[in-house]
Amino acid sequence: MTKITLSKYAGFCEGVARAYEMVEKLAADPNVRRPIAVLGSLVHNSDVVARVEAMGIKKINIDRPIDEIISSLKGKIGTLVITAHGMGPKIYDMIQGAGIDIVDTTCPRVIKVQRLAKAFYERNTQIVIVGDCKHSEVRGINEWGGESAVLIEDQKGLDNLALDEKRPVVVLSQTTQNEDFVRYAEEEIAKKYPDTTIMNSICMTTHDRQKEIRDLAAQKDVMIVIGSLESANSNRLFQIAKSVNPRSYFVQHSEELKKEWFNGCSTIGISAGASTPQWIIEEVIKDVESIAISEQ
Repeated sequence: MTKITLSKYAGFCEGVARAYEMVEKLAADPNVRRPIAVLGSLVHNSDVVARVEAMGIKKINIDRPIDEIISSLKGKIGTLVITAHGMGPKIYDMIQGAGIDIVDTTCPRVIKVQRLAKAFYERNTQIVIVGDCKHSEVRGINEWGGESAVLIEDQKGLDNLALDEKRPVVVLSQTTQNEDFVRYAEEEIAKKYPDTTIMNSICMTTHDRQKEIRDLAAQKDVMIVIGSLESANSNRLFQIAKSVNPRSYFVQHSEELKKEWFNGCSTIGISAGASTPQWIIEEVIKDVESIAISEQ
């Protein structure tokens, strides 16, 4: 009989769950100024975005300068939602200036990193952010740091790092970044620049997920990671699993599962990114169970 093990941390993290619940309450509150819109994707998962839009809350694409977007929304939007990934400080004044109400769903853990960037920038400290350069969370943290940070997302960026040796340095990170690379980058930067402060800004949930998936992938014949292609943390979980177990597979929905993946396996591990909704996880588990039974 095939044994299926679901990660203890699969699905919405606290920050994503909080953002989704806030938006559900908005949609149900008759006193909220309408129309309601989200500036970008509430979370990086198309199924969640579709559910939010079904509530009557539309997504505003960030496809041009933010000041142009806010200006174009004046008189057309009653309430604008800041996503769980957060944004820079200027956006708040822009929205208020346009006469639009703000609902901020930024994850509290992201807010903490934003405030650290602001504090160190005001101390004239050089800021290094380890994370995906194009990710909205990283861009927002950098804006709180006066857009002064050096962004590092890979070995090449680390090798090319050039800072002022006479000024102090602080290292921050994207909350969902690969913890192994962050720790490695921190050590390398501290060796090169002794006056370096390391701020541990990896989210604890991220730490737990990444630690667990290494163990699960090593213990199971097959590992399934559920998430959206646009979700950085979901893709990172898959990368970690794949590095441990070649029979690791990434799916967005249950229909992407393939029977041949499970040939000859007796143990299956399933995990999911922080933005993957429970209903998708349940669908995948149901279909994996069906495949496992048919293969016996």
